Amino acid sequence: MDLSTVMTPSSIALVGASTRDHTIGHDLLHKLVDYGYKGKLFLVNPKGGTIEGRSVYKSVAELPDGIDLAIIVINAKFVLDTVDLCKEKGIKGLVVISAGFKETGAAGRELEEALAEKVRKYGMTLVGPNCLGVVNTNPDVSMDGCFAESLPRRGDIGFVSQSGALGGGILNILKDLGIGFAQFISIGNQAHVNAASAISYWEDVPDVKQILLYMESILDPAEFRRLATRVSKKKPILALKAGRSAAGASAASSHTGSLAGADKAADALLRQSGVIREKSLKDLFSSAKAFSLCPLPKGDRIAIITNSGGPAIMATDAVEDFGMKMAKLSDETKEKLRSFLPPAASVKNPVDMIASAPLEHYRKTLETVLADDGVDMVLTIYLPFLGLKDTDVADTIMDIRAAHPEKPIVGVFMTKQEFFSSLSDKRVTVPFYMYSEEGVAALDRLNRQRIWVNRPEGKVPAFEVARDRADAVFKAAAADGRETLTTSESISVLDAYGIRTCRSDLARTEDEAVAIADRIGYPVVMKMTSKTISHKTDVGGVRVGIASAEQLRREYRDLLSKLTERGLEKGLEGVLIQEMVKGSREMVCGLATDPQYGPMIMFGLGGVFVEVLKDVAFRVAPLTDQDAREMVRSIRAWKLLEGVRGMTPAHTDRIEETLLRLSQLVKDFPAVSELDINPLIVSDKDGEPIAVDARIKMKR
Repeated sequence: MDLSTVMTPSSIALVGASTRDHTIGHDLLHKLVDYGYKGKLFLVNPKGGTIEGRSVYKSVAELPDGIDLAIIVINAKFVLDTVDLCKEKGIKGLVVISAGFKETGAAGRELEEALAEKVRKYGMTLVGPNCLGVVNTNPDVSMDGCFAESLPRRGDIGFVSQSGALGGGILNILKDLGIGFAQFISIGNQAHVNAASAISYWEDVPDVKQILLYMESILDPAEFRRLATRVSKKKPILALKAGRSAAGASAASSHTGSLAGADKAADALLRQSGVIREKSLKDLFSSAKAFSLCPLPKGDRIAIITNSGGPAIMATDAVEDFGMKMAKLSDETKEKLRSFLPPAASVKNPVDMIASAPLEHYRKTLETVLADDGVDMVLTIYLPFLGLKDTDVADTIMDIRAAHPEKPIVGVFMTKQEFFSSLSDKRVTVPFYMYSEEGVAALDRLNRQRIWVNRPEGKVPAFEVARDRADAVFKAAAADGRETLTTSESISVLDAYGIRTCRSDLARTEDEAVAIADRIGYPVVMKMTSKTISHKTDVGGVRVGIASAEQLRREYRDLLSKLTERGLEKGLEGVLIQEMVKGSREMVCGLATDPQYGPMIMFGLGGVFVEVLKDVAFRVAPLTDQDAREMVRSIRAWKLLEGVRGMTPAHTDRIEETLLRLSQLVKDFPAVSELDINPLIVSDKDGEPIAVDARIKMKR
C-alpha cells in the first residue's frame, strides 16, 4: 500500500460535503479550508450546486481525472459503489470516515470485508472505515482532514489512534500540553491501514521524529514485530495499548498457561519490538515531550540540581527505582561549585543550592554540572522561594540548553499551574514537569531508547535436534487420542531437542524399577507417569530421596496401593526412575499459546510456589538470543543465578539455550500448545540447568 497518496495528496475529493452546520461533511470542509490545504479541493454532493462559493459535483464520476485522495463521509450503504467510481477515476487513496461497518454487527462486518476486498483488488490504500480522518501539518501540505474541534499544532510526532473519539479528544488538548505533531492517522476499524502500516510509512518521513500509538488490538503481531523492531532503532515508538489479549492463554491447565493470561503477550511483543509501552495518556505525552526536546543520552548517569532537599530525595529514589545511576561528580566540579555556592549548600549529587539560590546560581550550577564528563543527564528542580520568578528560571535553563545541546536537561517546576499554561504560548526547548517522579520517568524513557538503539540485533539460532524422534512421540500420543504427553514422553521430547534432562528410565514393574535405580545409582526419585493424570504431586505420585532398593520397593508398593484406593490406577504407564539432582535453585520455563499472539516462552522462579510468587518473564516466540538473555536477567531471582552466599553461579548461557531450544520446538511443532519444565534445577555442583520434570500438551 502507498500511504503517501493519503498523507501527501496534491488533490482531495470530499465526498459528502454538506451545507448543513454541525455535520461531518460541513466541518471537514471548513477544516481543510481553514488550515490552508495547499492542494486542489473538489466537493461531491448529489444535490450539486455550490457550497460557500465552491462548485459541487453531483457524483465522483463527474470529477476530473488525477485526484489523489477521496475523503468519504456518506452513508455506509453507498460506500462500495463510491469506491468503484473512485477506481474508475484513478483515485488511489481513500479515507472512509463513515460508520456502520463491523462495529455494528454481522451485517456491518460483511460490508467491511467487501470494502477491504475491493480496496486490495483495486490496489488502493484505505484508512478506516469508522475513523476520525487524517492530518499532515507539513507546511507544504497543510491538510486537516479530520473533524476534531481544534486545529492541529505543528510538531514532530506521527500519531496513530485506533479510537476516533479518543484521538479527537487528544488533538483538542495537545496545545495545552505544549505538544504538536507532524502527522495523525485515525485508523478506525483498520480494514486496511493499521498501526504497522503507519510505522512502515513513517520510517522514512523526515519530519516524523517519533511515533505514538494508541491501540486496542494488534491484528498481525508478527508483521508488527518485524516492522517495529526495525523502525524503533531509528525513531522512538511509544504505545498505549488498551484492552486485553483475546482470552489469555489457551486452557491455563499448565503453570505457564495460568501465569500467561491477559496482557502478558501484548507486553512481551511490544518489549521485543523496542516499543516503549506507557500505562496512561498522561505518561504517553510526558514521554513524547522528552523525546521532542531532548537528545538521547550517552549513558544513564543523572545529576540533580535543586533549591529544595525534599524533591531531590524523591528524585534520587526514582532514579534508583528505574535502575539508573546517580552521577558521581568530579572533585573539580565540586570545587568549582563551592567557589560560588554558599557554605550551607551541598555540592554532592544531588546538588542542593538551598532555598535562597538566586537566578545566577541556577545558571552557573547547571553549566558546571553539564561540563562534568561523568554526567549524562541533568534534572533541574525549582520551587518558588524569595520572589524568584519561575518563568525567569525556565528561560535561563532554556538558554543553557541552547548552548549545551548534547546532553538531556529536564526541568521539574513545583509551581502554579499558570506557569505550565504559559508555556503553550512560548517556543519551549526543555521539557518541564510538575513532579520529580515525572521528570525522572522522562529521563528513563530516553535511557531505554538509548539502550534499545545500542542493543545488538538479535538472531534466532537453529540447533541440530532429533526432530524425527520427537515427531514419533507426538504421533504415538495422537494415535492414542491423547492431548497430554506422559512424563516420560515429555522428557523424551526435551531430550530429542538437546535440553539437558536428568538420567532416567521408565519402569513398568517393581523389579524393573530396582534394576534401573541400581544402574543410575542412589539416591533416586520415583515419579508416576500416567496417560490420565497430569499433576503428579496432587496424588502423591512423586517420591524423592530414595536411598536403597528396599526403600524403592516400599515406595513403589505404597504408590500403587494409594492409586488403587482412589481408583486412579487406570492409565498408569509406569514409574520414571531418575537420578536425584541436588540443587537449591528451582527455576521454571515453559510455553503457552495466546489465541491472538501465538506461542509465548516463559522463564522464572519455579517450584511449588511458581503461581504464588509469579517471578516470571514472557516473550513471544520465536525468541532471539537477545530475547533469551534479557528474559533470564529480568526476573527478581536473577541474583540467585549469579551466585550468592557461596552458591556456584548458574550456567546462564545454558539456561538461555534451553529457552531458545523450546522456541525452536514450538516452531517445528505448532501443535504444542502448552509446555512446562518445572523444576529446571540449577545444580549446586556445577551450575548446570537440568530439566527434572516436564509436561507437554498438544492442541486438539
